[in-house]
Formats: sequence, structure tokens, C-alpha cells
Amino acid sequence: MQTVPGFTHFLAQADAVGHFILLLLLVMSVATWYLIVTKTLANRKMRRAAADFQAFFWNAGEMASVSDYIRKHGVNDPFTHLTHHGLRAVEQYLERSGSRLIESGSADEFLTRALRRAIDQDTARMEYGHTVLASVASSAPFVGLFGTVWGIYHALLAIGISGSGTLDKVAGPVGEALIMTALGLAVAIPAVLAYNAFSRFNRVMLAEVDGFAHDLFAFMSTGSRSQAPESAPRSGVLRAVSGVA
Repeated sequence: MQTVPGFTHFLAQADAVGHFILLLLLVMSVATWYLIVTKTLANRKMRRAAADFQAFFWNAGEMASVSDYIRKHGVNDPFTHLTHHGLRAVEQYLERSGSRLIESGSADEFLTRALRRAIDQDTARMEYGHTVLASVASSAPFVGLFGTVWGIYHALLAIGISGSGTLDKVAGPVGEALIMTALGLAVAIPAVLAYNAFSRFNRVMLAEVDGFAHDLFAFMSTGSRSQAPESAPRSGVLRAVSGVA
């Protein structure tokens, strides 16, 4: 009885190189779907936490309430992380000794550097896994194509040894070898779609964070809207968080 070509037959006929390529594609696929699931859940959680914090922030009466909110709920999104860095920068500025380079400059400059560092850290954190997705998206089709070429090479060798070049002898092995190309595309397509979706999410989120950073800096620089004028002039940053420090 003639064996029907298929994936099972292809696995049985594949050599060590073919098995290695299949294993490599499997690892790529598992890594891709792991990142898709984990980053999707993390992004949804981040978006909910960011919406809750922004709603609280703009309805808070003073920065002390915002500081209490962050201590209670933790830093779970770029907006709370940015605000936390701003508050910490003011505390460090008030406690500065003047002996370190990081403490140089005015209060506004100190706050600006802290907010910039926070945004850079959030950018790096949100891009976690993008290198893997981009690598899989770009290399998986070529890995599959290499498997196809290797399979066709061995199929032609076997046909040459047998001395039979009929269509049924050629089409079966060549068709089985094309499975590698299909697997490579099946691994690459989800990686491409996930990379594009996560990149767009990051661009939108970081644009919102950048706008919030400008608002936060302006608010902390001009002081609390409900803060009464003090007898001794102080920096706007210090007035904004006088209830925190």
C-alpha cells in the first residue's frame, strides 16, 4: 500500500536538520504567543490603572492626596510612575546636600530631569518583548524556507537514487517540503500583527504620558491652585507639594 504524503510522513522522513528547524519554529511560536498573551493582559491592566489614577489625580484637592493614593495602590502604570518620580524628586531636592552633580540646578530643572528619567524608564519597560517579536517576524519565513530547500534537496537525492522521476514520485516529497514554508509563515504572521499592535499601543500611551508630564510639571511649577500665598517666597515646585514634603 502506497504511503500518503503528509505532515506525519514528513516528520518520519525528516533528518536531524529538519527536526532542528521544526524545533526552532516551535520555540519561536511559543515565545510569540507567550508575549502576545502576557503583554495583552498587562496592557489592559495598565490602561485601567492609568484611567483610574488620572480620574483621581485631576479631582484631588492637593498633592498629598495623590501621594497617599500612590502609596496605597502602588505604581502600576506610567502615569503613577511619572508622578511618583516627580514627588520623589521634590523630596530629594529638599534634602539635597549640594555635594552631588545630580542635585545641581534649580528645583524646576531637578524636576525636569526626574520626569525625563521616568519617561525613559517607561519607554524601555513598555518595549519589553518587541525585539523578540520583530526577530521572529523577520526570520521565521526564512527559517521555514530553509527547511523547504533542505527537504527538496533530500527529496531530489532520493528520486535520483531510485531512478524514477515520475510525477507521483516528485510531487509528494516536494509537497511535504513546502510544509516548512507554511509553518514559517504561520509563525511569522502572528508576530508581525502583535508587534504592530503593541507598537501602536505604546505610541498612544507614551504620547498621553508626555502630555501628562507637561501638565504635571506646569502644575508642580506654579503651585497648588488652593494653596494660599506664603509670607516667604518659595519655588513653585515646593509650593505644589508642601503638604507632601
